[in-house]
Amino acid sequence: MTVTSEQRFGEFVVVRRHEGQRHVAELVLDRPKAMNAVSTDMARSIAAACEALGADRDVRATVLTSSHERAFCVGADLKERNSFTDADLVRQRPTARAAYTGVLELPMPVIAAVHGFALGGGFELALACDVIVADTTTVVGLPEVSVGVIPGGGGTQLLPRRVGAARAAELVFSARRVEAAEARELGLVDELVEAGRDREESLALGGRIAANSPVGLRAAKKALRLGHGLDLRAGLEVEDAAWRSVAFSGDRAEGVAAFNEKRRPDWPGE
Repeated sequence: MTVTSEQRFGEFVVVRRHEGQRHVAELVLDRPKAMNAVSTDMARSIAAACEALGADRDVRATVLTSSHERAFCVGADLKERNSFTDADLVRQRPTARAAYTGVLELPMPVIAAVHGFALGGGFELALACDVIVADTTTVVGLPEVSVGVIPGGGGTQLLPRRVGAARAAELVFSARRVEAAEARELGLVDELVEAGRDREESLALGGRIAANSPVGLRAAKKALRLGHGLDLRAGLEVEDAAWRSVAFSGDRAEGVAAFNEKRRPDWPGE
């Protein structure tokens, strides 16, 4: 797939756009020498890239990928952390949180393309996405309690929303690693593809998503996220508010017109 544009955020994060996929952005974790271990600088770059993507109304889907052949991301940079004083750790915490919440709060659908190791904060970055596509080499896990901490990038909250409280507790408390087939069975990942095809399949899915209304996509994601965990009555109110935000939009008018005229819609994005 031909890259048509590339913007680097710091040394370790790249945002790419591809020929034929104008509305899909690829957010690349690009610290291969450290298997994408998230250092302070890398966390800062992830947050900056997400801020830029969130403001880009031309992006209808984002795919989070890795430049390392054997890993998506192995989590926090423990070599860097080993040199930290308590004060250093306190100062770094907002920067680390901003990286994970940056991915979580992207307003468009986000797909994680996972292969190899996705551990600790690496798996939390994937959990922050809406859909996880994994290849058969994938190994996921939240091993933080084995090094004296807890999943602090959203794992204790996002994992039970995927697999239920008891299963999440077992995985967090045991700190065990889960290979691809079991990860798919447990719902830790959503789609399982052949080795080496996670990025290709994720970009293709991003393209299918991006063919739809950008206004509708963002409103649907907002309703899904805000409504989750609410009682049904409250959730339906969230859905109604999201519906009202799109019902009188240019995208809605274009979508109905295109359907009746049997043509592809030309979304105005407003």
